[in-house]
Amino acid sequence: MSRGGGGGHTRVKTSRGRTPQSNRWLERQLNDPYVKRAKAEGYRSRAAYKLLELDEKFAFLKGSKRVIDLGLAPGGWTQVVRRRIPKATIVGIDLLPVDPIDGATILEMDFLDDAAPARLTEALGGAPDLIVSDMAANTVGHPQTDALRTMALVETALDFAIQVLEPGGAFVSKVFAGGADSALVAEMKRNFTSVKHAKPPASRKGSVEWFVVAQGFKGRPAE
Repeated sequence: MSRGGGGGHTRVKTSRGRTPQSNRWLERQLNDPYVKRAKAEGYRSRAAYKLLELDEKFAFLKGSKRVIDLGLAPGGWTQVVRRRIPKATIVGIDLLPVDPIDGATILEMDFLDDAAPARLTEALGGAPDLIVSDMAANTVGHPQTDALRTMALVETALDFAIQVLEPGGAFVSKVFAGGADSALVAEMKRNFTSVKHAKPPASRKGSVEWFVVAQGFKGRPAE
């Protein structure tokens, strides 16, 4: 590695075992202020700042007592919840193994597994008042397909939120460029008093991700 110019930019020398693409990724990581900040402040990923910035704008963490984190790996969002509202109960789920986080319950399983909703609410010990989701489908390199697969995850997460959230609760989820599609937004507006899209500063400019913040869950209609 070498430092170029007076601005302290770190350049990565080409290595025999690395592709140009991986070189670019490594150089971007080394020069990303959020990566450096995460390392200094003990967060597992720069994604923690996306949740922090969204909360600064929408204040959904304050007062939350039971939180579910969907797709928590490597754990940055759960760390934010633990630091911001240490008395809250939090349960996270991910397909990938995640190192323990003090005060959090972590389920290593597929959120799409039929057993997942019951496992989550059982581990939480009651209905959540906040559900956050940073889930995204594994990409196949075809933008339209990738977007559709991730939106299917968002739809499943929203359906789960509508089934289990406490009245007044909130749902925060990653979506793709352009935000959630019109049918999904309509469904959110039927169930929440406020639905907003945002792209926090920590979300890279070149990234296609946006986030939807739905607050004020109206509660399930009486059967």
